[in-house]
Amino acid sequence: MFKKDYIKKNNLYKFQLKNFITKSVTSFYDEAPFPNYKDHQDKQSINTIGKNNFFLRQIKNFLGFNKKFIEIGSGTSQVSNYLAFGTNNKIFAFDPTLKSLELGKSFSDKNGIKNINYLNADINEDIFSNEIFDLVLCSGVLHHTKDAYESFSKIPKIIKKDGYVIIGLYNSYGRIRTKVRKFFYKFFGKNFVMLLDPVLRILNKDNIKNSEKIKSWIRDQYEHPVESTHTLDEVFEWFNKHDLEFINSIPSTDCSIGIPNNIFIKGKKNTFSERIFQQLRMNFNNLGNEGGLFIVVGKKR
Repeated sequence: MFKKDYIKKNNLYKFQLKNFITKSVTSFYDEAPFPNYKDHQDKQSINTIGKNNFFLRQIKNFLGFNKKFIEIGSGTSQVSNYLAFGTNNKIFAFDPTLKSLELGKSFSDKNGIKNINYLNADINEDIFSNEIFDLVLCSGVLHHTKDAYESFSKIPKIIKKDGYVIIGLYNSYGRIRTKVRKFFYKFFGKNFVMLLDPVLRILNKDNIKNSEKIKSWIRDQYEHPVESTHTLDEVFEWFNKHDLEFINSIPSTDCSIGIPNNIFIKGKKNTFSERIFQQLRMNFNNLGNEGGLFIVVGKKR
């Protein structure tokens, strides 16, 4: 399964990190792992959160059983733990930040979730053999690498034939509001951006209770050392270069839909103008409120 040397301790595999940019991002998240676990959380509460999340619930239902899944850029691995719980799937949580993975591992150990492995590695390092996974999730990661396409290009080869990939990236159009707020944050700081950011306004209703969430959100959205933005058509080009078929997206490319009911059902690309409209539209809904992240699902031919 692995092509490079590693150090293994129980279900945690440590590979060598070489890339300077990766080390910089790792140092950033070492200070405040994101998202963190609450003291009262257990596998039942994580499962409830997942079931109530439209996106995660679809992924878990689609996976079913006896599959191999990897989350590239798992952070503290809450998603991976949710997807592992109650199934016999082989789940892999992959992240360059060791401190984040250790939090995820501590949670799975305490809760007896045994079908999950943790990989401390860099997406830019070619550590895997070919055609291993039925589904790859890589959301909120590629736009924090030196070259998003170059990092993405490592993914298709590890997907099985007829396997799926889910990519989540900051959108060049849908992140306009965040870019404007980021500009003001540079000059006026936290108090000013608290008035402009919809997520922070909600969290600020109970500042004491949500102080760590506020800090994490500000760091992730306004202070990250490496960030890029991308478009649907850019991802289409990436897919074409690697023989991946477009399946669906959030937002949908269909102006009459907005968000598809099932992201794994084949949709149409529609027209270029519709795609631009849908991406601009993100600035006026929750997708834009929450940073302008868009999702694209592909299938390996």
